[in-house]
Amino acid sequence: MSRTGLSVGFVLTNNFTLTALSTFMDALRLAADDGDGSRQIRCRWTIMGSSPEPVRSSCGIPVARWEAFQDPRQFDYIVVVGGLLHAGPQLDPQAVDYLRAAGAQGVGLVGVCTGSFVLSRAGLMRNRRCCVSWYHHRDYLEEFPDHQPVAEQLYVVDRDRITCAGGAGVADLAAFLIERHLGSACAQKTMHIMLIDKARPPGQSQPQPPTASAEGAAAVVNDRVRRALLLMEQNLSDPLTVEQIARRLNVSTRQFERLFRDATAMSPTGFYRLLRLRYGHWLLRNSARSVTEIAQETGFADCAHFSRQFREVYGVSPSELRRDGPAPEPAVLAEGLRAVTALALDRDLVPPDRRLFE
Repeated sequence: MSRTGLSVGFVLTNNFTLTALSTFMDALRLAADDGDGSRQIRCRWTIMGSSPEPVRSSCGIPVARWEAFQDPRQFDYIVVVGGLLHAGPQLDPQAVDYLRAAGAQGVGLVGVCTGSFVLSRAGLMRNRRCCVSWYHHRDYLEEFPDHQPVAEQLYVVDRDRITCAGGAGVADLAAFLIERHLGSACAQKTMHIMLIDKARPPGQSQPQPPTASAEGAAAVVNDRVRRALLLMEQNLSDPLTVEQIARRLNVSTRQFERLFRDATAMSPTGFYRLLRLRYGHWLLRNSARSVTEIAQETGFADCAHFSRQFREVYGVSPSELRRDGPAPEPAVLAEGLRAVTALALDRDLVPPDRRLFE
């Protein structure tokens, strides 16, 4: 493949995410040609692999390589498309060696979805910031405690390493690279054909804020509590009851409440409510949804209930925050699980001899 305006080689991991591949590749396709002919004129792309055998995507659709590994210097970027994290080896040794050789030659390496894990496992993300999904933030910290994960941005550009959390953020990353190499008009045209108003910048927050920072995640060592936190994160709009969570964890409600208090100094109900309010705060600052819609999205019975709880924690009503501009979120809300209790005590939300939201 000869060098052109933007050259990209894709490497697929076992159980890769099909959306990440198709979104990235479709953006290149639309940028490559003036019409909709899909001709590789301004952009060129290919799928490489060690074996001619198709690679199975996480949804079950197999995709075969187009060619064997090529000289990495003919590419501007080699994109590793990740997927399921705990479903066996993601790449074979030949593919890992190819990525290391490409990195040694200064070729830009891009990891999308869990491709960031692949690059890190190959030793290619040392001393660099690495973007991961909030969903896999704890997994990354456990495996790479000496790395610098970023779970609050869509993607991170750190010199010749680019990592993206995945999902719809892949379209934003593709637009960024298209604009870098082919200009803003080409990137804008690509996004409009994809029915995207405009590409979001790399610093844009991931749509789902994580429950806790690295410090908070490290503080929770009990596996059942960590699984409970994940269940809460995944069920913000239709909250589970404490009994339902305990049942999924195969423990009694009483035992679960005790384990949760030991780990967080809070009741499960209180923490869950605060997590939903924090998500509501994020939606108020980052979306155009009405307060009523946000109340429903965060699992409150009605707008009035949401507004009362929101004012109690943030000191302003949702409408006031919208009208007067972003009120600073109490910093400790973003610092981890233990700091949440400190917030309540510092702001006198509850008497100091009681836990938050008993």
